[in-house]
Amino acid sequence: MRTFETRGPVTPEKNYVVRRQAELADFICRVKEGRYIVIFAPRQTGKTTFFRAALQTLAVEEPTYFPIELNFQVYKNVAPNAFYGRVYRKIRQEIEGVFHQRGQTLSDTLNQFLRNGSMHDHLSLLDFFEQLAGFLAPQRVVLIIDEFDGMPATAVSDFLYALRDIYHSKATTPCPYSIGIVGVKNITQLNYDRSISPFNVQDEFALPNFTLEQVQELLGQYTDEVGQTFDPDVIALLHRQTGGQPFLVNRLAQMLTEDMDIPKAETIAMPHFAAAHRQLLEERNVNITHLTTNIRRDPRFQRRLMQITSYDESVSFNLDDDILSELATYGVIAKGTDGMCEIANPIYLYRILQTFQPLINGLEEEYYSQDTGSGYRDYLTPAGQIRMAGLLDN
Repeated sequence: MRTFETRGPVTPEKNYVVRRQAELADFICRVKEGRYIVIFAPRQTGKTTFFRAALQTLAVEEPTYFPIELNFQVYKNVAPNAFYGRVYRKIRQEIEGVFHQRGQTLSDTLNQFLRNGSMHDHLSLLDFFEQLAGFLAPQRVVLIIDEFDGMPATAVSDFLYALRDIYHSKATTPCPYSIGIVGVKNITQLNYDRSISPFNVQDEFALPNFTLEQVQELLGQYTDEVGQTFDPDVIALLHRQTGGQPFLVNRLAQMLTEDMDIPKAETIAMPHFAAAHRQLLEERNVNITHLTTNIRRDPRFQRRLMQITSYDESVSFNLDDDILSELATYGVIAKGTDGMCEIANPIYLYRILQTFQPLINGLEEEYYSQDTGSGYRDYLTPAGQIRMAGLLDN
């Protein structure tokens, strides 16, 4: 039986997976157009799962394209020459892996080129890809780089300039033909000593949280496989409480289908959800740890979040504001339908208030109106937690 995964990338063979078919089709279309794409989203929103699905589609269904996957997570503190040397070895392994996956054999000349070559800076990277194009033609190389934020700071600028140079080359089919850069931060948010990003050819691709329909699809896979059903109101409330945040969706589903030992013949109903929700509001997990760590990074985050959560104040969603941009990058805030900032989901709202409770304590009158029936004091009681979380609205 498959499971709901919360510890890393998911695979259809082992886990229930939101296929994101519309987003995947959009991404593949951009690849075919030769775009250089930047995929950015907070951690644990399914970026790695998404682009691996794209790579698998290209490797199996699109023989014209040759996908290469890299991951820069462990390179942050290495010297540039060591970084390029490691990248070269990983590219060589990826090329060999794609040939093996397709049941093909490398030519002697390509094998010799890969075994005898080297890479030590951005110029040798340019030379490598220029020669690689000749060996792989007419296939078009698609390069996906995960955890780009982990690249050594001293190598970032030259590396991006090299990719930009390839993009603007006069080659009929540049190599790489298309690039996907995956990270938490947008390329423009990386540090270039306040200068403009050299990668101004980027095509931004923001990966959104799950829609209600996608949550229904995810939980429906479990029902189809196991036979246990969810009350439709539970599904709707689960989506509303998580805001579709993939980790939170999967964690609640994990609790309801595994941790709570609900008999499989029994429909997962609102009392079950209330118990799981109450547990999630209090537990420590890697997603909540990321949240609380990020909002404590800068004292200014506290002040701005208190403004956003106040009933008496509001803050316009403005990504030119560095603080708001950082909070949006970490997935803490989102743009409301009225154009104002709002906390990304009710679960995060509760944990933010709990995190800053000593700061707020004694200042409830300033931040929360008591005539709403759901002020901060009320929120600290179990009934208030449920009311603020929306459980009593159903």
